[in-house]
Amino acid sequence: MIRSGALLAGLAFSGVLLISLVLGVSNTLSNPPPATAESEFHLEPRHLALASNGPFGKFDRQQLQRGFQVYKEVCSACHSLKLVAFRDLKDLGYQEAEVKAIANQWSTEVPSINPETGEPATRKATPSDAFPSPYANETAARAGNNNALPPDLSLITKAREGGAAYVHSLLTGYRNQPADLLKKFPTAKTPANLHYNPYFANLNLAMPPPLISAGQVTYAPGNPPPTVEQMATDVAAFLVWTAEPKLENRHRWGVVAAMFLLFASVLAYFAYQQVWAEAKRKTAPTITRAPAVKAKTRKAKAK
Repeated sequence: MIRSGALLAGLAFSGVLLISLVLGVSNTLSNPPPATAESEFHLEPRHLALASNGPFGKFDRQQLQRGFQVYKEVCSACHSLKLVAFRDLKDLGYQEAEVKAIANQWSTEVPSINPETGEPATRKATPSDAFPSPYANETAARAGNNNALPPDLSLITKAREGGAAYVHSLLTGYRNQPADLLKKFPTAKTPANLHYNPYFANLNLAMPPPLISAGQVTYAPGNPPPTVEQMATDVAAFLVWTAEPKLENRHRWGVVAAMFLLFASVLAYFAYQQVWAEAKRKTAPTITRAPAVKAKTRKAKAK
């Protein structure tokens, strides 16, 4: 009796869910949600070709150094790299003395404690320190950016769909609002202190264009001209490295693992052919016929 009641209750619950699903789908199809400016004018990130792309990708050290220079001179004024230490810059090709100089000359000092008074203080960074935040805390960061909190860039290419392509498109995507947008959505005008960018989720973001003109960062001789496009590409490549500094090792061991599995598969196939296939034939079970079937077989052969 209890089982029958539970079965009926389950069937009733399933029926209600099915009816709700059908009604919901029907209502959505008959009354689709109204179009929004974000759904119609948001753009997907443009493709970005980097040396680190693909399963065999490797970092371009010279490009990473240019990207670090763009971060240092442009992005570090608002964005932190709290998961990256100065000593990690050795992987970019910097010597130990250069790393020490970069840390010592960093514009933002590291929070510390005065050992004599116990009061909060700051000190020069050392290679073992992580890149310090340009703001003392979240409140100070919001106060300096119209209540918008600049995100930490350590893992930004992992945290945003599109990765490096998103970063590059965002940095080069600032423009005036299209006339079609304002004509179709008059209330979607970009508010004061915000900036229109179709690659951002809601089209308007608080960060002003950080890269505004060619030559904003001066590259060393032998590097490409520092156009806005080039600087955006370089800093995007640098942020790929900050998010995954061991990418080259992962690619290298991935290739080794794939080759090992292929080799092991070939060995397993030949082992099967040389050993197990023959053993399988020798141990194949024989079918025992019933006496009546055997008698019929003998009579058939005799005829």
